[in-house]
Amino acid sequence: MNLYKLNRVLHRDLGYFFIGMTIIYALSGIALNHRSDWNPNYSVNHREFSLGRPLEQSNTGMPQIREILGRIGEISSYKSHYFPRPDRLTIFIEGGNVSVDLPTGDCEEQSIRRRPVFYQVNFLHYNPGRLWTWFSDIFCVLLIFLAVSGLFIIKGSKGLKWRGTVIGTLGILLPLAILYYYLM
Repeated sequence: MNLYKLNRVLHRDLGYFFIGMTIIYALSGIALNHRSDWNPNYSVNHREFSLGRPLEQSNTGMPQIREILGRIGEISSYKSHYFPRPDRLTIFIEGGNVSVDLPTGDCEEQSIRRRPVFYQVNFLHYNPGRLWTWFSDIFCVLLIFLAVSGLFIIKGSKGLKWRGTVIGTLGILLPLAILYYYLM
């Protein structure tokens, strides 16, 4: 097998093998690039409702708390509660809390849920442990191989002799121009 054919076979097979890793890093990269616009790991939901009557701190116990949680279907999610102020009750539930304005009976539920897919890919992107460190380091080294070996897949004027050189040079110059823009 000649070097050209070996390059094509390795480039193809490594590309197939690392498709999952490429998707993981691409999705988490997009999510992390926009973390100022949204929380890629969790979705925070707010829901407001009213009890229709006021409550008093002295008369607010587990029966009233069960009633409040029953309105939102979270009776079994109860963890604890406390009164941060005399006119406010906070009930902690699994994955969130319910805040009750005692004088009005107005309630606000805040729940936090893991975003499917994005939570998991970001967990891996943040590097959860030694095994992942080794696997992702190998992936990064082989990404360099894939980038360089891809230069030699096509021969002739559509390869490095003309088109590949022009497009590859633009692909290097664009990040350098953006880097210059941000650093100067």
